[in-house]
Amino acid sequence: MRWSFLVALCWAVLLFLMLPTLVAMPLSVTPNRYLSLPTDGISFQHYETLFGDEQWRSAMLQSLGIGLAVTALSVALGTLAAIGLWRLSSALGEFARMLALAPLIVPPVVSALAFYRFFAGIGLLDSFAGVILAHTLLAAPYVLVTVSAALASVDPRQDQASRSLGASQSQTIRWVILPQILPGILAGGVFAFLTSWDEIVVTLFIAARAVYTLPRKMWDGINERVDPTIAAAATVLFAVTLLLVILQILRAGREPAATDREVAP
Repeated sequence: MRWSFLVALCWAVLLFLMLPTLVAMPLSVTPNRYLSLPTDGISFQHYETLFGDEQWRSAMLQSLGIGLAVTALSVALGTLAAIGLWRLSSALGEFARMLALAPLIVPPVVSALAFYRFFAGIGLLDSFAGVILAHTLLAAPYVLVTVSAALASVDPRQDQASRSLGASQSQTIRWVILPQILPGILAGGVFAFLTSWDEIVVTLFIAARAVYTLPRKMWDGINERVDPTIAAAATVLFAVTLLLVILQILRAGREPAATDREVAP
């Protein structure tokens, strides 16, 4: 009974947190040209605008391209940092880990101001390189966390045994360590993509017109004219996020079963 109550409470909290997002779904199919509930039928005209209008389509493609680039860079940096800190295992390593996780603690507006001042001096404002770099610095800590959690279950003696048998450091990482921490790497990649896909605060500070992501387009749409296309874009953002999370959950659910089959006699 107590366990059932806790499960029900968790679902209630989850639905409460998701309610503001779910409200955007009916608003996105309103037949009106302003935000309202579809009382006189439904219409997908705003989705047609979202995918047919050149500005909206360009904003989605830019967000997708930036997100994929940020994911690749974040996975590489976060994974290598996690492996290095795992091998270091000292007070200095823990201090370096704390510094690497600082973007998770610092308020986004503070990070945005710092990026703005720094990028203004090196000419990276309103550039794809600047946005990708900023998003990578914000997303890499998530990869560091998930990969570090995966490395906690890896026996350090495997690394020593591999090196003693003649494997180089790169071979040990590639053939011994990476296969065991792959679930953590994939989970970190999902979080890195979602961090870039949804980021708005930093982008508002360091991008103007040359870089125009989907969240930036939605923000400008709210300021200029409350268009129901914004609700359609919010629904698409939510759908992509939910899809990636579900895929990650399904993959994580299959992982124990695969492990059991490998060790079964």
